[in-house]
Amino acid sequence: MSTAIQNLVISLGAMQLARKINFEDPEVLTYVRVGYVSVQLIVLAVYYYISMKIKQKNDQTVLKYVEPASPMSQEPSGNLVTTTVRDYDLGEVSKLVRSVYMGLAMMGFLHVYMKFTQPLFIQGLMGLKSLYDAKPVAIYIFGKPAEGDLKRPFKIGPSMFGGAGGDPQTDKAAIDEAEKKVGKKDE
Repeated sequence: MSTAIQNLVISLGAMQLARKINFEDPEVLTYVRVGYVSVQLIVLAVYYYISMKIKQKNDQTVLKYVEPASPMSQEPSGNLVTTTVRDYDLGEVSKLVRSVYMGLAMMGFLHVYMKFTQPLFIQGLMGLKSLYDAKPVAIYIFGKPAEGDLKRPFKIGPSMFGGAGGDPQTDKAAIDEAEKKVGKKDE
């Protein structure tokens, strides 16, 4: 089952469970708030720990790939990216941290301004699920080898509605073509 479908099932199950919780009780609401903030702090702490492990390992292996073209772009192929495993992994962790901050901002708006309480409970559970699904967590915390789905650059994979994601191309032909395109722009 794909991650998007798992997230949908967990969200729907959490919504059903949240209906049974009395959010009008101030004590219950306090526990839910503390739980949500605790989960977000744990997630941020784990990402900080992973970034420290990445910097400590300092893997300078060169990584070349062609990033997928933007759907709005007129160009048929994306740009050539040459980086190191260290920098790539730090970039991926940075994206994960930004997504946590965006979630915090959204929940702040929904809970403080709009007075919704159920999303706190649901997003607390989804924060743990997203932490478990994060590929840097699998590599640096669970110690899984960087092969298959965990091979860099990470595959985006199919979306929930079946469309193929714009996965980075790592084959030699795509890299050579992108290098030629970069060479023509330099001239």
